[in-house]
Amino acid sequence: MKNSFKIILVLVAFLFTSSVFAQNKSKFGHINSADLLKVMPGRDSIQKVVDAYLLTLQTQLKNMQSELETKYADYTFNEKTYSELIKTTKQKELQDLNDRIQTFQSTAQEDWQNKENELLTPLFNKAKKGIEDVAKENGYTYIFDTSGGVLLYFEPTDDIAPLVKKKLGIK
Repeated sequence: MKNSFKIILVLVAFLFTSSVFAQNKSKFGHINSADLLKVMPGRDSIQKVVDAYLLTLQTQLKNMQSELETKYADYTFNEKTYSELIKTTKQKELQDLNDRIQTFQSTAQEDWQNKENELLTPLFNKAKKGIEDVAKENGYTYIFDTSGGVLLYFEPTDDIAPLVKKKLGIK
């Protein structure tokens, strides 16, 4: 008797929850966030700052490489006249400069990416907030980002890009 009561109670609970879920049909939407970010105000000015920063790093790298080439050319031209001590010293100087260039290259790449991320983060956050606000205001359960190419197939959903652009004041 107790077991029958538990089974009936579980069945009633199951039927109740399944009917609640059936009434709350999920609403899906999608957006291409990369396209949205391209048209957001401020994106162009951020890109100019990032490009200028990259140019300064590239200029520094070219100067270092030019210095290495000049010192190597001087070394090869005068190598026969150098004593062993001077040869060893010049070789070490060239190797140290080459090591500094390699370190600079890897550090500069990371530094440039950090700078770009730092400047773009507020823009990403603004876009994310716009998407979240539109999703909540329009009753969306899920919003998929189609810019990454991760979705191989999806049933037709609402493209919320026009709503997000309107929310963010983008024409």
